This record gives sequence, C-alpha cells and structure tokens, in this order.
Amino acid sequence: MTQQRRLTIRLGVIAATAASALLLAGCSGSANGGSPDTQKDTKTFSLAFGVSNQVETGYEKLAKEYMTQNPGVKITLNKLPGETYSQTIRTQLQAGNASDVFVTSPGVGEAYSVVPLAKAGLLAPLDDVAKKIIPSGADAQFTVDGKVYGQALDIAFVGNIYNELPGVAYPTDFQGVLDTCASVAAQGKSLFVIAGSIGANTGIMAQTIAATRVYADDPKWDQERTAGKTTFAKSAGWKETLQDIVAMNKAGCFQKGAEGAGFDAITNGLTQGAAVGMFGPSGAATEINTAAQGHAKFDVQAFPAKTSKDKQYGVASSTYAYSIAAGSKNKVAAQKFLDWMAKPAQSKAFATDQGTIPVSGYQDVDFSNSVYAPVEKLLKDGAYTPLPISSWSNAAVYDALGAGVQGLLTGQKTVDQVLADMDSAWG
Repeated sequence: MTQQRRLTIRLGVIAATAASALLLAGCSGSANGGSPDTQKDTKTFSLAFGVSNQVETGYEKLAKEYMTQNPGVKITLNKLPGETYSQTIRTQLQAGNASDVFVTSPGVGEAYSVVPLAKAGLLAPLDDVAKKIIPSGADAQFTVDGKVYGQALDIAFVGNIYNELPGVAYPTDFQGVLDTCASVAAQGKSLFVIAGSIGANTGIMAQTIAATRVYADDPKWDQERTAGKTTFAKSAGWKETLQDIVAMNKAGCFQKGAEGAGFDAITNGLTQGAAVGMFGPSGAATEINTAAQGHAKFDVQAFPAKTSKDKQYGVASSTYAYSIAAGSKNKVAAQKFLDWMAKPAQSKAFATDQGTIPVSGYQDVDFSNSVYAPVEKLLKDGAYTPLPISSWSNAAVYDALGAGVQGLLTGQKTVDQVLADMDSAWG
C-alpha cells in the first residue's frame, strides 16, 4: 500500500470525528465475567483492533513486546477489517463473544465509543492508572458515573497541517488568514484544501476554528450546552465560527470546486503542491511528509485567533482507547497489560507509530524538532479543548454541523439556519 493510499485512509477515518450511529439498538449487557477481585490471573487474554493493510501496527508491536517482557503471558491478536471494525465490535459485544481487550473511541461520537458502550453495560470499569492518564478536560469521554471505562492511548492535535513554503508565513490572526488566502490564490493555489462533500471534514474545520472563537473564553461550553444553559443559536462564538468560514470561502481560501470534493482532493492537493494546508488530525502530518517524498515540509498549527490579542487555543483529544469487555474472564491479565501500556515508554512507542502525542509523559517530550513544534506551548500549557463532538449529545448534531457547513459553501444555508439545525438535532 502506497503512502498516498495510507494517507487517504487516515483522512477517511478522522474517525474520532465521523458521525456514526450512537444507539446500540437492542443491545444488552454481556454476561458478567466477574470483577478482577474475584478472578485469578490467567496470564492470557485476547486483543482486538482494526487494520486496513498488512503493515504491523502499534497495537500488534506492543502486544508482542509485552509477551517478550512477560514470559508465560499469551495474547491472542484478533485483527478486524478497519472498514467494519465498529460494527463487528458492537455485534460481538452484544453476542458476548468479544475479545477481552479491544480498541474503543473516547466519548460518544462512534458506535464503538466508550460512553454508550459503558452505559449499555458492555464494558468493565478500569483501575486508577487509566484515570490518571485521562487527557486534560476529557474526563467525560472516558467515565460514566465516576468510573473509568476507557484507557487513553494517545493524543492527537486537531488543527491545520501546514506546508512551510518560502514566503508564505503562517497567519497570526484571522485578517492575516484572509490576506494570505488572496496572495496564495493569485499564485494559482489555495491556502487550504478541504473535502467539502464530506461532512466529517467540514465539521473538523468548524471545530478547529471554534477553538478560539468558543472554547478559549469558555472551556466548559459543551457542559453548559448539555445542561441547557446555552444553545448554538445563542452562542456568539459559534456564530462567529461559521461567519468566518463564509468569509474564507469568499476570500478564495479553498480550492476550486471545494464544495464537491472528497478526501482524494486533500491527498492530491497537498502532495502535488496545489494547496498549502488542510484541516485534520496531527497524525496526518507525518503521513503527508512521507507521501511528499521530501518535496514539502508539513507541520501542525492551531487555527489563528480572531486578533493577535485574543487567546490562542487548540483542539487536542485522545483518538483511541483500550477497554475491557464486561464479560471477560481474563480481567486481571488484561488490566495488567493496560497498566503496562500506560507507562511513558509504551505511550511514546505507540504515539511514534501513530504519528501522534504520548498520552503519558508528553510534558517532558521535546517537540522542537518535530511536526508539533508550532503547538508545543499550547500542549504543555493545556491550552486546548477536547474534540467537541466527543461530548455532544448524539451524532446527529455533528451531522448537522458538517452538512450545514457544506450548505454555507454552496450558499444553500445561512449561518442562523445551521445553528438552528444543530440545536434541533441536540434533542
């Protein structure tokens, strides 16, 4: 599989963002395999994760390393097709034959997300180690009723993957964005390339911009929306976010035909030099640099605040987690593996494989020579919000945002209509 194909797959699974069914229709809790306190250490367990090719992943590499360091432990690796992973896990959990440990998605945004699975009684609570490494501000993505059901594996910064072109400095405020869009467009290129026909990508763009418009001033905005203390329609920050997208479209910030483009437009636009940057998860930066074969140097940037005086803020979330099936009879062995995975050495190894940030010990990591250098201060200062979609009430809200931004690009929707649609979808 070529690096370009791998990049397209990665963009296609900006999965922490893709809207999928949340309700586990007809699901019932798995047969209770007992708590770790009542089980013995069987020194064996199974581990499931999704794959899209034959390349050995961090999941597999670290499982093998664990067995090497712990002779006598046997891990059965269950590789599931990435395209159907969420549906397969859900089906197995409902049938009571899921792997002991499996990959989940933090929050509520996916069919295999931690919160809905835990509420359905399908996950076993984890120990304090998992609680200690929950990324800042992301407790709600991993806990239900005070218990932790998912162990974060990495952190991805969601922002702009940006090519360091001579003479094209990254803008420091929004007016700078509009000015740079115009100058780049005059060269026959676009400052940003977007998959305008894919709601997951237009939604990512909106959330990235909302970091400074909404969450810099009010980091708990999502909780307030959940409590009914505000709405999207009443939010000046969300209105400004969408108005800025309209302004960017008018300024020529996106490629021609952006409203009908798919993920291949991003891959081709960036690797062929027709566009300078994109909106998406930080892991894509390493993929694009490899795909570009030395002809470009991409790094990770936070979208500029409205003015240079406004607080700079970003979006950073754990993209993957490990959970233990409620019906597992190997919870002791499984929990020992998760405790091992939480250590800085393993956290770093997994993040290196994924092109993301270690979930533990990252405060001590030197990012100065990495793609994360431009956002190092934001990361270490905790100046970021978890991906908003992970805390929203249901996937339909994100569908409304993604489709709404598409409507803004085509002129078929107004800002007020999009915000009203999001509130209606909240339910």
